[in-house]
Amino acid sequence: MTNAYQNAGVDVKAGYQAVERIKKQVAKTWRPEVMGAIGSFAGAFSLANFDYEEPCLLAGTDGVGTKLMLAIQSQRYDTIGIDCVAMCVNDILAQGAQPLFFLDYIAVGKNHPAVIEQIVKGVAEGCQQAGAALIGGETAEMPGMYDSKDFDLAGFAVGIAEKKKLITPQKVKEGDILLGLASSGLHSNGYSLVRKVFFKDNDFSLDSHLEELGPDRSLIDELLIPTRIYVKTLQGLIDRSLIHGMAHITGGGFIENIPRILPEGYKAQIQLGTWPVLPIFKALEKYGQLDSMEMLNIFNMGIGMVLAIDSAYIDEVEAILHDQGESTYRIGQVKKASDVKEKIIFEGTL
Repeated sequence: MTNAYQNAGVDVKAGYQAVERIKKQVAKTWRPEVMGAIGSFAGAFSLANFDYEEPCLLAGTDGVGTKLMLAIQSQRYDTIGIDCVAMCVNDILAQGAQPLFFLDYIAVGKNHPAVIEQIVKGVAEGCQQAGAALIGGETAEMPGMYDSKDFDLAGFAVGIAEKKKLITPQKVKEGDILLGLASSGLHSNGYSLVRKVFFKDNDFSLDSHLEELGPDRSLIDELLIPTRIYVKTLQGLIDRSLIHGMAHITGGGFIENIPRILPEGYKAQIQLGTWPVLPIFKALEKYGQLDSMEMLNIFNMGIGMVLAIDSAYIDEVEAILHDQGESTYRIGQVKKASDVKEKIIFEGTL
């Protein structure tokens, strides 16, 4: 044996070690429907016990983006996997799906088993928050494509929904109240601009303490706060058909995402100032010299999910969410549009 593959930069033994280290994390996520074991060629999941009249499968895939670079720089790897899961499951949730299972893909320049374990620990935590089983994945060691400390992380989620309970624009109607649910912070969007503002245009370090963030939280503490997962909070409302529309506020912010839930001929009227803008967004606006419309076109501004709710049920919905400890804000309403190009308008100031 000449160890030719290892001489080319791929450590097969490290790969085996990484698999052994992540087994206990993966096992924490498993549901009764999971079939097979870790190490099979494909993950298997049984649908035999689901009682749906017209079951529909919904799927979503996403990555974490350049937020990964901050995790690598700070050598904090245990929460970035939550972001990966959140970006996928929140998207399929927005269509009314209950997440069933998740697969991850980790591409590395060099396989460091302890780092892989920490990444997958975060993925497993995200899966547990979403009620999804982590049934498989791939770790690809690609020297020459990635530096030895670099990696990329992406995921794929599948969920199930009753066809008649799918959340589509056709259910949204005039007079629906737009209810915002609080985000935890930046979530996983806009980080190329975030890194430019704080570390290129301004000479902050990862450990800097910005006045806007308070003395107890460093900049990197704030920037690595994981994305919220809204599945368990909203599943009961979906089951009861109390949500007409749902917008996951990711890349494109308010301006891109809220119109996606509206039928033709309708617009979203957003009342600025109806929710607390988190300090990190105020810092970005200040140090990046960004105007409010730019901010609304890039970031979630403190609102991670927007629900369109029938005005007759808004009090009931808010009571249910408040009982779960959820912060909600009536940020606007749906109205008929006189111009087909007019999909969202803003009133007031941030």
